[in-house]
Amino acid sequence: MKRPHIPLETLQAQAEACRACPLAEGRTHVVFGTGNPQARVLIVGEAPGKNEDLQGVPFVGAAGKYLNELLAYAGLRREDVYIANVLKCRPPGNRNPMPSEIEVCTPFLREQTRTIDPAFIVTLGNFATKFILKTDRGITGLHGKLYQTGKFMVFPVFHPAAAIYDRRKRADLEDDFATLGEHLLQAGIVARTPQSVVREAEAMADAQLAANGVAVGNGPAPTEMSHGQEPSAAGAPLSESHAGEQESLQF
Repeated sequence: MKRPHIPLETLQAQAEACRACPLAEGRTHVVFGTGNPQARVLIVGEAPGKNEDLQGVPFVGAAGKYLNELLAYAGLRREDVYIANVLKCRPPGNRNPMPSEIEVCTPFLREQTRTIDPAFIVTLGNFATKFILKTDRGITGLHGKLYQTGKFMVFPVFHPAAAIYDRRKRADLEDDFATLGEHLLQAGIVARTPQSVVREAEAMADAQLAANGVAVGNGPAPTEMSHGQEPSAAGAPLSESHAGEQESLQF
C-alpha cells in the first residue's frame, strides 16, 4: 500500500525541531527549501552557506543569483522549481558534509521528494549527485547527461559556486542547462527555451527565403542522437542500475 505523503509544512516543522546532529547547535536557521510545491523540477544542492543560514532560504548569495541566470537557459524561472539541499543546516566553515550528517538529515530530502513528486531532479555538484545516484563517480564525468533512478530523471551539473571560483566551468554549466531545457521541452514541462526561440526565428527566416525563391540549407546534417534516446544512452550502466519500481525512491 502506498504511504501517504507528508505535507511540506509538517516536514519543515520537523526539520526545525531537529537536534539529531551537532550542526543544530551552530545554525541560525534551518534551510528547509523553497519554491513551487507542485514543481516538475527539483533542484538539489549540497548544504546551506553563510547567507542561506542567516536568511533561512537556499541559494540567496552569489551562487543563487547565478543559478537564477542558469535556470533561464532551460526555459525556467525560480518560481517554476523547488530548491532544497542534502543538508538542512550549515556545516561550520562551509566544510564538506560528513557521512553521519548526511545519514540523519537526508530523510527530510527523501520525504520532500515524495511529496513534491518531480519529474526531473537536477543535482548541483558532487555531494548531491553522488547521494541521489548512489555512485562514487565524480561530477566531472557525469554532468550534462540524463540518468534514471526509480521514476525520476536525474540531470547532474556542476555547482554554480564552482563557476564563481573557476570561470572555465561557466560554459559547461550554461551548455548543460541549455541541454536540460531541451529535455524539459520534449517532456512538455517548458513551452519554450532560448534555443527553441532561436530555432523558430531561423525557421521563419528560412521559410521567408524559400517563399522568395531562395534556396536554403546546407545539405543533410550529421546524425545525432535524439533527446528521446538520451536517458538510456547517456546513463550507460548507471541508468540500468538505477532503474526501479515506479513508486520507489532509490536514494
